[in-house]
Amino acid sequence: MTHTDFASQTILIIGLAREGQAAAKWLAARGARVLASDLRKPSQQVLEALSDLGVHLIVGPQTPSLLQGVDAVVASPGVPQDIPLLQAARTQQLPITTEPRLFAQGCPAPLIGITGSSGKTTTTTLVARMLQTAGYRTWLGGNIGEPLLPRLAEIRREDRVVMELSSFQLLYWDSMTPWQAAPPPWNASQGLSPHIAAILNLTPNHLDRHPSMAHYAAAKANILAFQSRHDWAILNREDALTRTWLTSGHVHIPADQGQPERRFPITAQTASFGFSPLHQGDGAWLEGDRVMLRWQGITSQIIRTQHIALRGRHNLANILAATTIAAAAGASIEAMQEAIRTFRGVPHRLEEVARIHDVLWVNDSIATAPERALAALRSFHEPIILLAGGRDKHLPWDDWAREVHQRVKIVLAFGEATPIIERALTSSRPAHSQLQTILPVPDLPAAVEMAAQIALPGDVVLLSPGGTSFDAYANFAERGQHFRELVQQLQRGNTTPENDSR
Repeated sequence: MTHTDFASQTILIIGLAREGQAAAKWLAARGARVLASDLRKPSQQVLEALSDLGVHLIVGPQTPSLLQGVDAVVASPGVPQDIPLLQAARTQQLPITTEPRLFAQGCPAPLIGITGSSGKTTTTTLVARMLQTAGYRTWLGGNIGEPLLPRLAEIRREDRVVMELSSFQLLYWDSMTPWQAAPPPWNASQGLSPHIAAILNLTPNHLDRHPSMAHYAAAKANILAFQSRHDWAILNREDALTRTWLTSGHVHIPADQGQPERRFPITAQTASFGFSPLHQGDGAWLEGDRVMLRWQGITSQIIRTQHIALRGRHNLANILAATTIAAAAGASIEAMQEAIRTFRGVPHRLEEVARIHDVLWVNDSIATAPERALAALRSFHEPIILLAGGRDKHLPWDDWAREVHQRVKIVLAFGEATPIIERALTSSRPAHSQLQTILPVPDLPAAVEMAAQIALPGDVVLLSPGGTSFDAYANFAERGQHFRELVQQLQRGNTTPENDSR
């Protein structure tokens, strides 16, 4: 590929987060005339980097007039699909792509894509560790870490690429309007799926952005839709949706709220994972305290649960998934064993921040949905002081509330979701609840301050919000980092964490 292959093209980037920036720089460096639109002005460093490449920045309202003279659109997956600018681009039948799709189209190495409603980052990171331990030069990206498009020229055919893929990213992996003037392989309009595609689970999530569960599931299903018989589909045989897909050999998503019915055969080879015994085919399961794998007719014991550092049954499920995925990607049993034994998790996911006066402080800021918080609650037998809140994603809180009444002694509710949390807990209080009280507090610093005052030796103070961070923070990682800093203040002897006005 030369540095002038896109020279005839005018391309509009919508959204200048990390993926938008990566796409703008990559396309501009290859001769394209790049326009970049964002509602907010980026940092001076980003401005200078884009300006040096000749990218024309447009800050402010994203109106359809921006499409004048444009040959193709690159949308950041975080940009809502229903904004007028994207609707106009579809009406004008312009090609719409994304940075992850551009990368996947050009990637020379086997691509391992992992999606699901929960567990994606932990599983993706563990698979990459297994492959690295097995001796493969491994690249980790997608919805985790840095965009991979800028590294495309460095990747070799014998490498392995592991990508965490969100529903917002996978929406754009479907068939698209042909971009005929682009160089190959970017002029291909057919949809694409990874060589190894894994769906960990499918439960309601992001329904503040997806109009229905059917729309959400259809986006996730793109990870399987365009595989060939030489590829691998790795599915959870205990998830309600993926179990039916596995047993029927077809993906079927009924029509719902304007989302048309979707049905297609699973053409790839299949393997599965789950806690229950594996009766046929390849995959992983739990046998007593042993993680087991059957691959190509050979059964192996991978590890005993007492040698696993990760806490919680949901992380056992992630290990079963990672073992199956890594087997399909060529990792050895020994590499899997070593990676699991030494893996202590990913930041903001049941991360043990500190133990102060025999109180354990745990950062699970990744729990941006009630179901994610459920998994955290089930990981502890100690008395829990739960820090819950943030912004609601229009998801049900009923199961969460039942678990809180069984496992939590005090809830400190903060953020926009506070009234929703109070209503969920007070409207369904069982006769024998363990919950002593619900204390509303204005924000996370106040929640940490209150927890420090009321926690007793042997307690767990658990930040597992159940809501997104967007009422107060840019993302869950910023919220989790703030929690860390507040707890570190406690460790230094400051029992009144300062509110730094975030």
